[in-house]
Amino acid sequence: MCNLYTLRRSMAEVAAHFDATHVAGSNAGDEVYPGYPGMVVRAAEGQRLVQSMVWGFPLRLKTMSPTAKPKPVNNIADLRKPMWVGLARKPEWRCVIPLTGFAEAEGAKGAKTRTWFRVKDEPIFAWAGLWRDSAEWGPVYSGAMTDCNEAIRPVHDRMPVLLHRDEQERWLHGSFDDIVALQERCFPDALIVAERTSEPWVKRKGAEATPSLF
Repeated sequence: MCNLYTLRRSMAEVAAHFDATHVAGSNAGDEVYPGYPGMVVRAAEGQRLVQSMVWGFPLRLKTMSPTAKPKPVNNIADLRKPMWVGLARKPEWRCVIPLTGFAEAEGAKGAKTRTWFRVKDEPIFAWAGLWRDSAEWGPVYSGAMTDCNEAIRPVHDRMPVLLHRDEQERWLHGSFDDIVALQERCFPDALIVAERTSEPWVKRKGAEATPSLF
């Protein structure tokens, strides 16, 4: 499960990195949480676009009040599940999520801290995702997850589907079997850099935080 990541770059920097055109402005923060805006890179009419969207597909449970805010489904466990397979089969609904680091909670209950991960020698790296338009929040996206590699196993048993630079086109334009294979393959341990911190996982409102390098 990934519920927090950073993108400490401007939309123009992201566009330059991914050889894309940026669409209007972005109200995404440096730290991105489910239900809040982040940036995605998607393909449209033969080019790549960088666009601000809300992280998480809105889900309304039967037990929820009609006026309650939907829950954001921000992670994709299996592309073959009914919720995802229709979008995953169509390249126009695939996207790449740019990030500079992602965090997992580590430690005892009530005292969990943030452990950050990034890809070695990559100032911005890519997470495989899907997007769609929603009635509730406009354009939304979610990130594909996979079994963790050994570098992440001490902290969590799952991790984002990270894409090498030469895999991004395959994710955006490949066959359904191609993208399922990317979800099932293991990202190399040696490319993961970890940073354990004393940052609380849940920060008190108004508390001053030490900025993460990720």
